[in-house]
This record gives sequence, C-alpha cells and structure tokens, in this order.
Amino acid sequence: MHAKSARPRHRLPLIGAVAAGTVLLLAGPAAAHVSVAPGTAEKGGYSTIAFKVPNEKDNASTVKLEVTLDPKHPLASVMPQPVPGWEVKVEKAKLEKPLQMHGKTIDEAVSKITWSGGKIEPGQFQQFPLSVGKLPDDADELVFKALQTYSDDDVVRWIDPSKPGGAEAEHPAPTLKLVAKGAAAGKGDDHDAKTSGKTGGKGADDKAANASAASDKSDGGSDTTARVLGVAGIVIGAAGVAFGLLAGRRRTAA
Repeated sequence: MHAKSARPRHRLPLIGAVAAGTVLLLAGPAAAHVSVAPGTAEKGGYSTIAFKVPNEKDNASTVKLEVTLDPKHPLASVMPQPVPGWEVKVEKAKLEKPLQMHGKTIDEAVSKITWSGGKIEPGQFQQFPLSVGKLPDDADELVFKALQTYSDDDVVRWIDPSKPGGAEAEHPAPTLKLVAKGAAAGKGDDHDAKTSGKTGGKGADDKAANASAASDKSDGGSDTTARVLGVAGIVIGAAGVAFGLLAGRRRTAA
C-alpha cells in the first residue's frame, strides 16, 4: 500500500512546477519586435509611418537602427522626422527606371536610413517617424529590412519574410500593408507631396506626432495585456507548485 502511494507523492510537486513553467512560457512578452505603425496605408497616397523599436535585452541598450527600403517599390519622397538624441543618415541609390512626380523626373530614391547616437534602455522603446510617398498602386505591401544593434555589439536582423499560412517568422521584417483608398487608418494628404523637396514641415511633423501618439496608445494596451498575462502566469504557476507540495506533505503525513 505504501509503495503505491509513494510514486504520486513525488510526481505532484513536479506536475505543479511543469504547469508553472508552461504558463509562464505562454504568458511571455508579445510582439516584441521592430514593427511599422500604423500597419496600413492607402495605395497611391502619402502617409506618415513610424518604426517602433523595443529593447528586448535586460543588460544592453539599443544604439542603432538601420532600415532598408523595399527596392522593388522606390519612393520619391522619404522624410525622417528628427528624433531627440539621435542622428539620422539618409542614403540614396540610382533608379534603373526613373520616377515621375509633379512633372519632374526623379532618377534616385532613398534606399536606406540609419539612426544612431542615442540609446533605448532596457524596458523601453523608441519610435522613428518617416513621411513617405507616393506609395505604389500596384503592390499590396511594402517590406522593410531592419537591423537593430545593441551596445554589446549584438545585431538582430529583422529581415525574415512572412511564412505561408500567415505564421509569424522568428525575426519578421517590418511590413506596411497597402489597401484601397478609404480603407486605411493614419492616411496622409497632398501636403506631404508639396513638401517633398524639404527635410520636414509642420504638417509632416504633426502627422508624425499623431501617428506616434496613436501607436503609443495601441502599444500601451498590448504591453499592459502582456504584463497582466505575465503576472497571472506567475500567480497560477506559484499556486500549482504550492498545491503540489501541500498534496505531497498530506500524503506523507497519511
């Protein structure tokens, strides 16, 4: 009789610990990768987008972000909004097929943007806004490739394409979905086109600020959800371990 009851007595604490680990794993941080906000924009229009860069490390800061634009769909107008504490470098490349914009022929376009000199500390994120256009009419998305460099020289390459069936890649490339007119949130207007030859403008800055604020609100909700899930996981896991230990003691006492 005692030999049979000894086996469950050892298993119960182990089951509680496994349950705790499983819950904690499922309640880990969600969507902690470089992304584009808002995630959609109108085809053929102008928009202000921002690259959201969370710091995923506990012992290092993010010190550089490099974003390569989609070479299949060059944009005639790309204007970064100044980010306090960060330097921005804009690189251009010659176009095999020149673009026409407002009666002008454009034979080069922005190919890469690098932000450096600042720091994103552990537990924080930063947004890097851009005013972009004219967005293509013949594409359903713009795919950017981003390299995130940490102060310990680690480089995370957010360049993986989407997997078949909609499954998320390990390091997904930031992607801006392009939709039909009237279907996108955070759309731009013709003011961006009129200021395309300048480095910025009040309209572009205002829209960038609005996009950042909207994304902050959205991201804050998802971050809060992740934290709540994490705390719930810890509580449930601890309860599982405590239950297992208590059951084991009761059986021992019996």
